[in-house]
Amino acid sequence: MSSNTNQSATVAVTILDKEYRVACSEEEQAGLQASAKLLNERMAKIRNSGSVIGAERIAVMAALNIAHELIQAKAGLARQPVEEQMLDRLHEKVQDALNKFDNI
Repeated sequence: MSSNTNQSATVAVTILDKEYRVACSEEEQAGLQASAKLLNERMAKIRNSGSVIGAERIAVMAALNIAHELIQAKAGLARQPVEEQMLDRLHEKVQDALNKFDNI
């Protein structure tokens, strides 16, 4: 008998007024939505600053900022392996999402 917690579902997230559908397990949906919200907020802030034009460039700048924060956080958590593993998983999810964004 299979468990429902591992089933994949399609979740709609909106980033810069565009809807994206992403497949993820039920247990990852809240994290995906939180990640999409964070990315949307960062991209909107960059777009509204007027210093970067174009969705792709805005996405790259937001990704660089988030990656920089992630690296800083990982350096500060070097003595806390559980949290470091969580950050590694978050980093992988961000990379996967960016790869999917590039393929759109």
